[in-house]
Amino acid sequence: MTGPESEGTPVRRAVCPGSFDPITNGHLDIISRASRLYDEVYVAVMINKSKKGLFEIDERIGLIREVTAEYGNVIVESFHGLLVDYCKERDIPAIVKGLRAVSDFDYELQMAQMNNGLSGVETLFVPTNPTYSFLSSSLVKEVATWGGDVSHLVPPAVLTALNDRLRAD
Repeated sequence: MTGPESEGTPVRRAVCPGSFDPITNGHLDIISRASRLYDEVYVAVMINKSKKGLFEIDERIGLIREVTAEYGNVIVESFHGLLVDYCKERDIPAIVKGLRAVSDFDYELQMAQMNNGLSGVETLFVPTNPTYSFLSSSLVKEVATWGGDVSHLVPPAVLTALNDRLRAD
């Protein structure tokens, strides 16, 4: 082994969970910031079988790996079930969540308290860059569906995939 664990220093791990359908520049901003704070950042792509996404899980994972490759410490995986179980299996003590507005805080605080109560996993809230405070995957998909320009809201690889998918439909 090489790196912090081989030297007796514990590896600092965190997870950034979400559906990422598709990943936006807002998501990427939070992941990038987390990657500077932690040795390993897991991006956990949530599988929700009751919800049909624009992109399949494997496509989302591929796009996220492509746009986070430059960080070097981001691991992208899918998960279903409880996020705290995912964290327990990987020895991840922290969840990193971006907050866009006060309305996000109400819901995310309840989730953070539940997750901590279930497993002791901490949630760290990162205020979203004001440039992306309005941004969501749903909004990107809606604007792109109607031909609006979302090139400043998603990474170039995602824009290409989004345009290809919407033209095919």
